[in-house]
Amino acid sequence: MGRHFLAAGVVAADTALLVAGHRGPLWVAALYAVTAALAYRMPLVAFGAALALSTVGGAAFVLLLWTGYLAGRAIATRRDALAVTAAALAAVAVQAARAPHGLPQVATTAVVFMALPLLVGRYLAQQDRLAATLADQARLHERLRIARDMHDSLGRRLSLVSIQAAALEVTPLPPPQQRAVRQLATAARQAMTEVYEVVGALREPTDVAALVADFRAAGVPVTLSAPAQPLPPAAYRVVEEGLTNAAKHAPGQPVAVAVERSPRDLRVTVVNPAPSRPATAGGHGLIGLSERVRLAGGLLRHEYSDGAFRLSALLPHAAPAVPRVRPVLLGVAAAALMFIVLPASLLLGVG
Repeated sequence: MGRHFLAAGVVAADTALLVAGHRGPLWVAALYAVTAALAYRMPLVAFGAALALSTVGGAAFVLLLWTGYLAGRAIATRRDALAVTAAALAAVAVQAARAPHGLPQVATTAVVFMALPLLVGRYLAQQDRLAATLADQARLHERLRIARDMHDSLGRRLSLVSIQAAALEVTPLPPPQQRAVRQLATAARQAMTEVYEVVGALREPTDVAALVADFRAAGVPVTLSAPAQPLPPAAYRVVEEGLTNAAKHAPGQPVAVAVERSPRDLRVTVVNPAPSRPATAGGHGLIGLSERVRLAGGLLRHEYSDGAFRLSALLPHAAPAVPRVRPVLLGVAAAALMFIVLPASLLLGVG
């Protein structure tokens, strides 16, 4: 901040000397000094004041350079850009009306002392924003990498523990062991849910084949019919919930997982034989899964039919990402405009 005030002081002193050299009124020099001092705090207002002062006398060139540069860095909205452009055009119109035979000089002055500092300030501001965005993206990628590592290692091991504990829950055991197994299964499911809530939401579309392989390793006979492409997170959770419920309520029974893609949507189905006895769980997993599918724009259904439990979800394909123009392109365009307009204006001024 100190260097900005130092620069403002230099601009104010230089402008005051120019005003004195032109023998302008003292109050004009005072206005120049105040405008230069306020340029850092209110750059857009200061640039407007410098434009107004440029129509009074010819000593505002240094002030226009300083305030124009700061105004270019401060432009944040389309309204700001329109206001600055309108003010600059108004100042040029006034100067052209006062000197109708000096239009080339007026054009050169407008480009060098108005357009050039605005474009330079705007370009450098875009570069700063781009650098900050790249730094944020680097931090985000590192967090995603850590989340994926946690999901792949800790999440899958907790899934295996939860599956095996769920199978023990429905196995006849003495009451003390039954309570211990129930507590173990509950703790494993809670831990797995917390891991998925914390880091699972950060995952990119996931390969369902790896999930099926984990359940097969835990002793669940699973058949998979699905394309090779990875599934979106909501579809992955449908398969995961269906396999977990099958392992818990129908241990050892075959489970069929089918994934069908169409041009408009994705259908996921998990079918397993109905359990021999009614499920004692409260169905909280299905409630949470239904909400997740709904947020993804889909529909979840679960029903008993023909001696089997069927869990199915219909999910729309994600909308294609809209390409965004990088901020640096605006700076490149501004620089190109600067190097095209400036030489042409200088040539007009020479003539």
